[in-house]
Amino acid sequence: MRHRFVKSEKLKSRKAIGRLFSGRSPSIGQFPLRLIYQPLEEPLSDAPVQFTVSVPKRKFPKATDRNRLRRQTREAWRLHKHRLYQALPEHAPQYAFMVLYVDKEAQPFEEIERAMRGLIRRFRKKHG
Repeated sequence: MRHRFVKSEKLKSRKAIGRLFSGRSPSIGQFPLRLIYQPLEEPLSDAPVQFTVSVPKRKFPKATDRNRLRRQTREAWRLHKHRLYQALPEHAPQYAFMVLYVDKEAQPFEEIERAMRGLIRRFRKKHG
């Protein structure tokens, strides 16, 4: 099985991202990550989930640190998203996912990967 993170899976719509932060979006926490999600009214692509990552500048002032954490989080998603895709019903709505890095310190990749697996597992229990 090829695990790729293709362009059609990237959440880039400012409108969709804005709706995630409207205050009514459900979220799931799994330290050091927090998943904010919402079903999209209109599908933006053929992918079941549109995904993006945010690392706060206030906690990580150096761009290299933020970029590394974003890369690691995207890699954890890429490796484990197939578990979510297999569990979603065939006619499920498309979801917008934003993963926030909430820790004040950079964690090793293994910790980020463990947290991503936990987020996916908990989302599957709620919506799968």
